[in-house]
Formats: sequence, structure tokens, C-alpha cells
Amino acid sequence: MQHIEVNKLVDEAKFNRFHAKVLAWCLLVIIIDGYDIAVAGAALPSIMKEMGVDASTAGFMTSSALFGMMFGAIFLGALSDKIGRRWTISICVLLFSIFTAAAGLTHDPVTFSVMRFIAGLGLGGVMPNIVAQMTEYSPQRIRSFMTTVMFSGYAVGGILAAALGKQFIAEFGWQVVFFAAGVPVLLIPIILKTMPESLSFLMARQDAQQLHRVVRQIDPRIETHPDDQFHALHQGNSAGAPAAELFQDGRGVSTFMFWIAFFTGLFMIYALSTWLTKLMAMSGYSLGSALSFVIALNLGAIVGAIGGGWLADRFHIKWVLVAMYALGAVYLYMMTFKLSTEVLYLVVGAVGACTTGAQLIAYAYCAQFYPMSIRSTGIGMASGIGRSGAIAAPMLIGLIVSLKLPLQHNFLVIGAAGLVGAVALACINHRRSASRQYVDTELNSASTERQELLDLPT
Repeated sequence: MQHIEVNKLVDEAKFNRFHAKVLAWCLLVIIIDGYDIAVAGAALPSIMKEMGVDASTAGFMTSSALFGMMFGAIFLGALSDKIGRRWTISICVLLFSIFTAAAGLTHDPVTFSVMRFIAGLGLGGVMPNIVAQMTEYSPQRIRSFMTTVMFSGYAVGGILAAALGKQFIAEFGWQVVFFAAGVPVLLIPIILKTMPESLSFLMARQDAQQLHRVVRQIDPRIETHPDDQFHALHQGNSAGAPAAELFQDGRGVSTFMFWIAFFTGLFMIYALSTWLTKLMAMSGYSLGSALSFVIALNLGAIVGAIGGGWLADRFHIKWVLVAMYALGAVYLYMMTFKLSTEVLYLVVGAVGACTTGAQLIAYAYCAQFYPMSIRSTGIGMASGIGRSGAIAAPMLIGLIVSLKLPLQHNFLVIGAAGLVGAVALACINHRRSASRQYVDTELNSASTERQELLDLPT
């Protein structure tokens, strides 16, 4: 019989086909999620024109999905601790695929908003579960990089929404991009069959058969036996009220700081993803050109997520994030200047890198901060409460647009959120993170072993 420490096994594993499969599935789900979130912003000018709504009403319509995402992130994020991540992710995909497609069948703002709210439940619920899944199965030395590569799929989904919108909305109407969102429902049986269950779920239930199989996939070199015992550092006890554990062991202030950072980060993202097309159209650009700025924004997000993830694995992830949030505010301020079109594309790309790209790294940091037993809950609460920023953004920018204030005011308001987020991230107590405590435990163990060797009689 051997005692297998699953945290250590995952941390020290070499990247293999199993990790590639987990990454591929998580990436695909995030691409679909990103598409469904961005599709309303891509179609917003056409929806406003066809339904005859003003900017403030349009802001409420787009925020309806974000209300759903807030509740979905909180409740479906924690649901996976009870029914497993495969089923939770499948339920989320079912919700946002069917009801985003159904929104394309609506003809009035109220019905559209209801469909988007229900779709938002799935969109919000899938995010914390996918982040937790990727974090649990990523080797430590490339954990931030793998998580942010996966999250780059969010920007890929945004690019797909803008590209399809640019190609088909003018000819076939805004509905076509919503109907396309229904196709991923066909993936649900494959997800249930091939996606591995979460380690925390298997450990909580001591599912020996599944644990043996997953452990051999994580590290094919290891030989398991029927009587092996599996353990997890910082597994904790998720029974009772796991949300309360977010404030235990000195994590209280940091939990609040994560909530503020997520609020401001999601405020910036959804202000831009919802209104950038309309704002650029109001600046005199055609629909096709305005959607090109959305593509530039999301290309920058991919560069920011992957590049920032690479930096986070080599430097301190917390301070990488602080710098990116602060730079996002600077680049948004630059958008208030009169710039050439070419320079403006570059600035918009930099904004995407330091807003969406930074937020994706913030998900990775949040996942690494909390212990395995409350990881989904921690990400879900931060994401759910942060959604209030995502909800406020389209409505606030819509109000500014309806008041016919100068366009520069929009970018100044969005940039101010980045500065607040940078301050909040700087206040997080990294010494209380699960990843730091795990390293400290390993160092203390190694130090004890060395001392025992020195104390041996010669």
C-alpha cells in the first residue's frame, strides 16, 4: 500500500495527452461561452434599429444576461461540489446554447431580456467550474499559463461573434448569429462521456476506481494498487457552509479585495464588449469597421492572456495583475485623444490585453488562492459578485450615451475602474493563498528531513 498525495502528483506531473485533453475541452467550452456573451454586443446596433429601442433600454437588454450570470456564477459554481463538474458544465452548456438561440426568435425587448437572463445562468455558472477544472489538473510550473491559454478562448469567441456579425448581419439579420449559438448543445453527450471528473469531487467521495484511473493518466509512470490511499493537502471539509470558509484562515480581507477586483475588471470588459461597436459607429465608422475594432480588442485580449499568463508563471502573479489593470486605465485614457485609425487599432488592442486579458489572469489567481475544497465556491462568489460590475457597465454607459455626453466620458469612466481594481489587487494578502501555503509546507517538510539527517548519530 502507498499513500498518494494528489496535490503533489498534479503539481509535479509532466504535460501529457491527459493534460492536453483537459485543456482542449476547457478551451472549447470557453470559446462557446465567449461567443454567447459577445453576440449581443456585436448585434446591438441592428437590434436597436429593428426593435426601435433607445440606448438606455438597450443597456438594460444586454444587462439581462449579466443578471443571470451573477446568479449562475454563485449557485451553479457551488453546485459542482455536490453533483460533480461534468454534470454542472453540461447543464450550463444546455442553458446558454438553447436560450441564446431562443433570443433570436424574439421581437420585443422584454422577451429578449428573459431569454438572455436564462442563458446568463449557464454563462455565469460555467466560468468558475471551467477555471477550477483547469487549475486542478495543471502542473504547477505552467498552471497560470495553461489557465490563461484556456481563457484566451473567451476572446476567440468574441472574435467569432464579431466576424460572423460582420459577414452575415447586414445580409441575413441579427438573428443569424444567435441561432448559431444553439449548435454546441450537440456536444453535451460527448462532454459527459470524455471529460474527467474533478479531483475535489472524487476525493470528497473517495471514488477509488476513478481516482486510480485519473492518477495513472496524470502520471503514466506511477503504478497504483487496490489498497492505495489518496490524500490532498488543504482539502479541508466542504461540508456545512463552504462560503463561510472564504473568510477563514486569514482570507477575509483578500476575499473582499478579489470581489472588488472582479467588479472593476468585469465592469471594464462588459462596458467595452457591449458598447464598443456602437461607440465607434457613433464616431463615424461603418458597422463593418466598428466590428473590426471589436476584433482588435479580442486579439489584444488573447495576447494579454497568454503573455500575462507566461509572465505570471515567472514572476509574481499578483503584481503582474496590478500592472495590467493600471496599464488598462492608461490605455483607456489614451482613447480620449484624437488618434489616427492605425494607432487607434493598436491602442484598442492594448486595452483588450489589459482588461479582458488581465481579468482572465485574475480568474487564474483566484483559483490558485483558494484551497481545493472551496475553489469552485471561491471563484463562483468572486465571479458572481463581480457580475454586478458587468451589469452596471452596459446600463451606465447606455445612460451616458442617451444623455449625449462627449464620447470621451465613456472611456474615462471605464478607465477609472481599472485604477480601483489595481489598488484592490495590491491589497490581497498573498501569504494566505493555498499555493503559497503548499510551498511553505513542502519547504518545512524538507527542512525537517534535513534536520533529522543532521541529528543522526555518526
